[in-house]
Amino acid sequence: MKKLKTTSDHTIYQKRSGRYAVKDRRKRWVQGDDKVAVLRTEGLLKTPEPKAAPAESEAESAEGTEAAESTDAS
Repeated sequence: MKKLKTTSDHTIYQKRSGRYAVKDRRKRWVQGDDKVAVLRTEGLLKTPEPKAAPAESEAESAEGTEAAESTDAS
């Protein structure tokens, strides 16, 4: 592992696999949500942006329900 960054509270390492490891100032490994929060704060992990729903599919579904209603009325 190589040491990437040292802050006053944490030391961040990068493993050979490309994953990250975090130790706190007491030399204990940080895991789970705490580790993710540290990596996001340091800019090593990016939060994914939500994908926008395509507007065309909504228009098509509205047309499909109108066509079904007109065939039922006959």
